[in-house]
Amino acid sequence: MTTLFKIALPDGSVREMPEGSTPADVAAAIGPGLAKAALAAKVDGELRDLNRPLEGDARVELVTSRDEKDALELVRHDFAHVLAEAVQNLFPGTQITFGPATEDGFYYDFAPPPDRGPFTEEDLPAIEEEMRRIIAADEPLIREVWTRDRVRDYFEKSGEAFKAEWVMELPEGEPITMYRSGEGDSAWMDLCRGPHLASTGKLDPLSFKLTRVSGAYWRGDPRNPMLSRIYGTAWLNKKQLDAYLVRLEEAAKRDHRKIGQEMDLFHLQAEAHGSVFWHPNGWTIWRQLEAYLRRRLDKAGYQEIKTPQLMDLKVWETSGHWEKFRESMFVVPDEVPGTGEGDQSVLSGSAGLMALKPMNCPAHVQVFRQGIKSYRDLPLRLAEFGSCHRNEPHGALHGIMRVRQLTQDDAHIFCTDDQIVDETKAFCALLDTVYRELGFESYAVKLALRPDLRAGDDALWERAENDLREALRQAGLTGERFDYEELPGEGAFYGPKIEFHLTDAIGRAWQCGTLQLDYVLPERLDAAYIAEDGQRHRPVMLHRAVLGSLERFIGILIEHHAGKFPLWLAPVQAVVATIVSDADGYAQEVAADLGEAGVRVETDLRNETINYKVREHSLAKVPLLLVVGKREADERSVALRRLGSEERQQMMSLEEAVAMIAAEAVPPDLRR
Repeated sequence: MTTLFKIALPDGSVREMPEGSTPADVAAAIGPGLAKAALAAKVDGELRDLNRPLEGDARVELVTSRDEKDALELVRHDFAHVLAEAVQNLFPGTQITFGPATEDGFYYDFAPPPDRGPFTEEDLPAIEEEMRRIIAADEPLIREVWTRDRVRDYFEKSGEAFKAEWVMELPEGEPITMYRSGEGDSAWMDLCRGPHLASTGKLDPLSFKLTRVSGAYWRGDPRNPMLSRIYGTAWLNKKQLDAYLVRLEEAAKRDHRKIGQEMDLFHLQAEAHGSVFWHPNGWTIWRQLEAYLRRRLDKAGYQEIKTPQLMDLKVWETSGHWEKFRESMFVVPDEVPGTGEGDQSVLSGSAGLMALKPMNCPAHVQVFRQGIKSYRDLPLRLAEFGSCHRNEPHGALHGIMRVRQLTQDDAHIFCTDDQIVDETKAFCALLDTVYRELGFESYAVKLALRPDLRAGDDALWERAENDLREALRQAGLTGERFDYEELPGEGAFYGPKIEFHLTDAIGRAWQCGTLQLDYVLPERLDAAYIAEDGQRHRPVMLHRAVLGSLERFIGILIEHHAGKFPLWLAPVQAVVATIVSDADGYAQEVAADLGEAGVRVETDLRNETINYKVREHSLAKVPLLLVVGKREADERSVALRRLGSEERQQMMSLEEAVAMIAAEAVPPDLRR
């Protein structure tokens, strides 16, 4: 007698399918259109291959290209495998390692054959052509379950030392999945968790492009061999790819490193890896941003503090950071170097250790612990523009977006359980105001929930998650407008967290703001307050940031505005440029009046044509150019040109221009 499985579908219906059926069979039973469109299936919530047999009764949701998030991850994963197969076809002797899907595509790391150097971008066209040949061949992608020893033996015999090394670190006795591309002895094999599409022919050969090649150490360790990493971008169709390439081109024009040089904002150099040299123009932006945020924090009831850069190792061990972040911390011996022979400084090697802080949290707990705190003192909001250091690998650094020395707009709110919802709502309102005043109208909200490895019991996590969920609901942030999403398993070790993802002018998402709920650090560092019952209780600690790293956020601002900052943030707000030297004295008078009104202004009295001056200051992204000649001097007027405006110029009196510009230059929080 045939065993029938009950398959529950998203529309609430239930189908009976014989034992051995696959999600592909379910799709075919529903209809030929769905059978053709199906890419994979979620079986009891787990994304699986279409051709993997069902084990019993199950909830099945068929995934098509309409399920864009899952579909994109699938095709990008498949493109990575096709890339690896293509490279090994073209360059026999190449060893494969790993190739994950990324946010906009995929990459794969290779060890090139010993008789040739690293792969280069000149190799990419041939690799793309071979990838398209593999796609056209419509090779089936077949899942097989092997033992660890069998996988190791296969890779050792195939000369794949990296894969053979990796597989032996997987748990003994755990079944391992291998994927076969094609049939017979010529089939290409790779170790992979999956899932995959049914065949390579399911990929659109016109929807991908290989983009670049870089070096990457095996397992990210500089002591290991250097590999060649080939990057690609992949989409569901050519239209999506073309749109992405246009965004990529626009992103290149907006690159903060390029604009930073054009506007003379900052520079970086090898003698200070990952630290920014701010120039006067760039530091002006920093100061304006910091002053604006400080006013917002003052109004929201925060108290600003300043804590040490160096703290004893014992603090970091007690907090748990030493165990989790040791590799990212800069460590300093706690001693004054002696003087050895030849006047060379020497260290004894016996001193205790201190560490530059990678984050501010433990230091803020130390401030909270000074003196006796009462429940009447809560909530206590401690804020700091805290300078932190993280030992990022050189290869991971990226302009001012990812640095080693960073400043966070950090704050920690110490409160009671009953205050969590109100404090979270207040923070969300503050963040919303700041983002909108900085020119970001759109952001997404994510709630990251309990990970597998966590501190605290399930009841504690249930309450914490529900508190944050309720606060977001009351703040009106859980609807479609904010692309609200819950992320199971992605919370911090000590508690759930809210993530805020900004969308910039060209549609890119940046995770900046965050609020994390923490019961663990107050316990580890013995933070307590006296409650109404006269007993010591642990406060709840809310870690929160609006901008995150100021360096990174300024980089985002540069790219979002393409260097054309709103007037209040622009480093130079106006330039007074002369047409003839007879107007030099009047130009200086105009600049003096603007400066007196609080406008950041410069003069350009050079013996150059006005067209040259206009072009140069436009490239420097100066928002306002006030052109003056003999007529303007006689009439005490100015010709005002706005950066990017289609109107050629606007004639107005000096008094009118000064009043208008001064009003426009007021920061958004100070406007009435």
